[in-house]
Amino acid sequence: MDHSSISEQHIILKVPASPAKIYIREQSGRFQRIRRYLNFLLVGLFVLLPLLHFNGRQAVQFDIGQQTLDVFFVTLYPHDLAIFALLFILGAFLLFYVTQLYGRVWCGYACPQTVWTLMFNWVERRVEGSQSHSRTLDKQPWSSAKLAKKALKHSLWGALSLATGLVFISYFVPARQLYSSFFTLEASLLIQGWVWFFAACTYINGGWLREKMCQHICPYSRFQSAMFQKSTKLVAYDAARGESRGPRKRSAAKPQDMGDCIDCTLCVQVCPVGIDIRDGLQYACINCGLCVDACDATMDKFNYPKGLIRYAAESGSKTAWAAHLGYGAAVLLTVTMMFAWAMHRHDFEVSVIRDRQSLYRINNQGDIENTFVLKTLNKSQHSKHYRIRVDGLNGLQIQGPTQIEVGAGEHATTALAVSVPDTPEQKKTDIHFYIEELASGESLTRETIFYAGSGAW
Repeated sequence: MDHSSISEQHIILKVPASPAKIYIREQSGRFQRIRRYLNFLLVGLFVLLPLLHFNGRQAVQFDIGQQTLDVFFVTLYPHDLAIFALLFILGAFLLFYVTQLYGRVWCGYACPQTVWTLMFNWVERRVEGSQSHSRTLDKQPWSSAKLAKKALKHSLWGALSLATGLVFISYFVPARQLYSSFFTLEASLLIQGWVWFFAACTYINGGWLREKMCQHICPYSRFQSAMFQKSTKLVAYDAARGESRGPRKRSAAKPQDMGDCIDCTLCVQVCPVGIDIRDGLQYACINCGLCVDACDATMDKFNYPKGLIRYAAESGSKTAWAAHLGYGAAVLLTVTMMFAWAMHRHDFEVSVIRDRQSLYRINNQGDIENTFVLKTLNKSQHSKHYRIRVDGLNGLQIQGPTQIEVGAGEHATTALAVSVPDTPEQKKTDIHFYIEELASGESLTRETIFYAGSGAW
């Protein structure tokens, strides 16, 4: 069969040819300033949070061994999984809402992949020069000058990647201990392995994969278009004003048969994902606004009005308010659930387990006695004192101490003997343990069963 005779309508799957390396041109402008200020804030928080200390410990730290998360004065345990689910749900709703309003601005302004890609590009521009210099350098045969530039660039990339890996692991290993032990080679092989693993991931993603991560790997780029509406503001090229495009002299008047686009291709050169915004809406566009800054700068030079490329919506949709109300209600509901969780969260957990080997016995005083094991987890960051009492039967009392002390973050196991002097009418009775934290008065109740004779089970 002659494959050249196959028409496009008979093609089921078409795999595009692998694009050439994208050389990102640096661009200044309003949206680039917004991005840089935001990136400074986000990267600063990422780096500095593990260095903060609160109450003698690292302010933010995941302790994998203890399965806890310290966030300043709160310590979260696996029992607190609900708050993580609610946080992810809240983040998802906010992301979807912002996407419905402004498209993929998360990708263009705050996504770590974009942040680190532009950081790596900044290093490349400082070492190799402009994007045209980098392209020329790559085409040149290997020489001592080319080798020196490439070695310096990749060394700086490696240092940035290693710093990223160290900062990330410092959320799981105390930062001050990690930094000193890593560079003195005293850190365990496990910790060193994870640091180098995340450093390698950063190096590959920021230095080599770059836009391929956004185009082919990240699932968000594939389904985000389903959230677009006619009222969604996206980076768009005004074809009615720009066409037909073509070069012209800056000092000359604009030809009557031509539009404002001078076909300088700067909008393509600054694009981190290498698309031409003039070809229309594309799923790969991350709404970063770099092409807007580049085009506005060109329009200034030619004394044309800005906005040939701009954030624009197709139309003001009448259904937009339904989306606003829907997302607003979802966010409000999630925040309300988070508030309710915080109000009902306790700083300690208690479980009561009865002795299965001996359901009941007669003690030396002739009382009927049951034995229980009380397990108390102090989830706070301070030592706590707890009072224990029990009721459910006349004369029911605890044999031994009724107060315990549990250290910060510790589990305490307490064996309790509970007795009743007179034989109850029923051989099996529900009883309740009350555990009260003395300082705050916070209490928990646990129900169990008191056995008083054979056959009750």
